[in-house]
Amino acid sequence: MMTIDAITLSVIEAGLQQICDEMDLAFSRSAFSPIIAEANDRSDGIYSAVDGSLIAQGAGGLPVFVGVMQYSTRTLIEMIANGRCLAPEPGDIYIVNDPYLGGTHLMDVRFAMPVWRDGAIFCWLSNTGHWPDIGGAVPGGFSASATSVEQEGLRLPPVKLFKKGTLDPEIYAIITSNIRVADQRIGDIRAQAAALQVGQDRLFEMLDRYGDDTVTNAIAELRSRAAAQMRAKIATIDDGTYQGVAYVDSDGVVDQPLEIKLSIDKKGDTLIFDFAGSSPPCIGPMNSVLATTYSSVYLAMRHIFPDVPISAGAFEPLQIIQPEGTFLDARYPRPVSGCAAEVSQRIAEAVFSAMVKALPGKVTAAPAGSSGNFGLGGFDPLRGRPFVLYQLSGGGYGGNDDHDGLSNGCSTIGISKSPPVEIMEQGYPILYNHYRLREGSGGAGRLRGGMGLDYEIELLRGEARASFVMDHGRFGPQGALGGADGAVNTVTVFRDGEAHVPAHLSKEQDIAMKAGDRVRVGTPGGGGYGDPLERDPEKVLRDVTLGYYTAEQARTLFGVVIDADGIDHDTAARFK
Repeated sequence: MMTIDAITLSVIEAGLQQICDEMDLAFSRSAFSPIIAEANDRSDGIYSAVDGSLIAQGAGGLPVFVGVMQYSTRTLIEMIANGRCLAPEPGDIYIVNDPYLGGTHLMDVRFAMPVWRDGAIFCWLSNTGHWPDIGGAVPGGFSASATSVEQEGLRLPPVKLFKKGTLDPEIYAIITSNIRVADQRIGDIRAQAAALQVGQDRLFEMLDRYGDDTVTNAIAELRSRAAAQMRAKIATIDDGTYQGVAYVDSDGVVDQPLEIKLSIDKKGDTLIFDFAGSSPPCIGPMNSVLATTYSSVYLAMRHIFPDVPISAGAFEPLQIIQPEGTFLDARYPRPVSGCAAEVSQRIAEAVFSAMVKALPGKVTAAPAGSSGNFGLGGFDPLRGRPFVLYQLSGGGYGGNDDHDGLSNGCSTIGISKSPPVEIMEQGYPILYNHYRLREGSGGAGRLRGGMGLDYEIELLRGEARASFVMDHGRFGPQGALGGADGAVNTVTVFRDGEAHVPAHLSKEQDIAMKAGDRVRVGTPGGGGYGDPLERDPEKVLRDVTLGYYTAEQARTLFGVVIDADGIDHDTAARFK
């Protein structure tokens, strides 16, 4: 292997990152659906031609897709080698959303394109976009009571959607014949393909400038260094076994919680993750496919050690024992619509729960940990066309050793933001009656959790069906080191003035709505960090002044008495 000087290596590393960032930007700017164009529920990356391993991913891409697209690309390469998939040619783009082939849920549709140099594949470019509908029993694809994957939507194995640069009309017809609002999907498909083309153009510029051999050697060196850096981080942890646990409210069918039981064994510079003892496969859609389970561990460790460069090397010191016989290793035909958006975040929470004992200064209390998946589909009589609305929402982050948790932050698994209220009201027959912080939802602690979100949507005209696949309705996000849990997720549907709360609290489907009916959602607050009685009373006073907590909550949660003049003298004296 040739020696690369440090400056060139750094420039190539930054260049690979920039290529992915440009793909992300091109995808969002040209996509039709608000969930991609506004919420950025997508990701782009560069992957090895040999084994599909991650080379680089966009900084603006969803972290949960870090490992998922690596496994998906690897599976595609293996299927091509085994003759189970047509061999690639220049200009081909494969489409796949099969969860069991290295994916998440059916709505996350992945494209993969080989990049050719001198008659051979140099690498693969891949991206994932969340389509607002993929068919199935309910608009939006989040079927809360599905018992098989067929009920969740159209499942695609790897097939060539673009052949030598041309969209295959027959494959496209099959897709559009099986999804709602089909005429709008061409915008997302063209955007997804265009992002890959942008990536290829920028990659060619880099290769032409530095040479294929130099870039290839730089990629290998960057992977090696990422592994070394992760091992160095792990080596700072005391050897031992650390336990963590997290719970899913229910599977949407059986109203009983699912347990994620995690044991992390730290040996030298390696972490071994074992989910033995977790709940068995469930009937409803809260199963997790293996690629998502692994990726959830990776993203949790990325939260803990964010300065380790992102590549396959960073994952090498993380050994995960395959959780066979549990709901974290879903096999066909188990339903999986809640896998990426909800179960993945419970897995990350279990990692945080264990690692906060090992690295209390670097790990937060649990964040809101729910994407707040809300689908609403119906017919708009004013515009004379059907619609499918998909709303995701943020929540509070967990407090940590340095500061309070962020309020209304994005979910654990990504950096997607909620689509702007104005865009949603413009595109769908709805009105947001309010959209605000959920006061009092942050878990109490020396450093409190952030506040969740409180919003209400009213259907203005026509009829529609609402579906929810959320979580943390039964158990709030966990506090850490004596901190209190954050507030639980709440969902209330008002029909003819009557309030309806889903039996499973955060999961239900096919709720009929007509004009004037409303949906109100309160997302979870983050867990608190440390003993609430040790919180600085001045910070409590500020929280009360800002309306985050009431004076009564300040007294009961933090032991701080606030009167008309500010902090009570006895309280101030106690803290002195």
